[in-house]
Amino acid sequence: MKTGAMRESTLPLPLFRKGKVREVYAVDDQTLLLVASDRVSAFDVVLGEAIPHKGAVLTQVSAFWFDQLRDVCASHFLSADADEIVRRVPALACHRPALVGRAMLARRTTPIPFECVIRGYLSGSAWKEYRERGTLAGEPLPPGLLESGELDPPIFSPATKAESGHDENVTFATVEGALGADLASRLRSVSLDIYRTAAAKSLDRGIIIADTKFEFGHDADGTLLLIDEALTPDSSRFWPADRYAPGRTQPSFDKQPLRDYLDGLRRAGTWNGDPPPPSLPGEVVEATSARYVDAFRRITGRPLPGTT
Repeated sequence: MKTGAMRESTLPLPLFRKGKVREVYAVDDQTLLLVASDRVSAFDVVLGEAIPHKGAVLTQVSAFWFDQLRDVCASHFLSADADEIVRRVPALACHRPALVGRAMLARRTTPIPFECVIRGYLSGSAWKEYRERGTLAGEPLPPGLLESGELDPPIFSPATKAESGHDENVTFATVEGALGADLASRLRSVSLDIYRTAAAKSLDRGIIIADTKFEFGHDADGTLLLIDEALTPDSSRFWPADRYAPGRTQPSFDKQPLRDYLDGLRRAGTWNGDPPPPSLPGEVVEATSARYVDAFRRITGRPLPGTT
């Protein structure tokens, strides 16, 4: 596997926004260019080391799902092909190497200020809340549920979008109050449709999508579009179906090796969880990269270009 990693992109376009992972550039008044770096964050802290191939996995998995889901919900996706991007934006011709695999051309939208989280299984922060209070985002759930147990039907569990720190789970009534009943119901319905479609396709490949989050926006014509990333290892919890067993934490296809290492430091008292982050050993970087690459292969059914 190649080990080169890109921590940050620098392109000759106006920088529209910079997030934990992506730089977003303004192409024109209708189009944005999203470039996923190989930066990685855990416990809301961006680590000093980059994870090889991570940005390409996030971009290409999203492109895969935007295509697979186009009959369920339109998206902002235009192209994730470097040659096509250069053709549309000639100013980037000399920067093609920085685009390959990790860049996505997308329509501009007005984002909706909520994360649309779908939980098909009781895990993570949802399990913690249920275990302590018997609720999810303040809404009661049936008694006797197990950690990692399937939620049938899946639950729409919206959250606020935080620029820094943790997103905060909110009730559906909160979304209705902010957006109106019609749009809130539309978001819940389309999010569940996307999840069910993707979950069925993934299960055919031996992957359980335990939970995921979607973002939506309206384009200039008022059309609701799926935006940002879709069903990636950063926005979703993927489990191997052949190792699934309710009643415990599940193995996952994401940055779990990194989380486990940092969690060990926190338990040992050698890192308090605040910046600056500790350095990552090479084996943790390699193991995390391998998880992302494996997720791409399992989800799409093909190897990630540039890997062996």
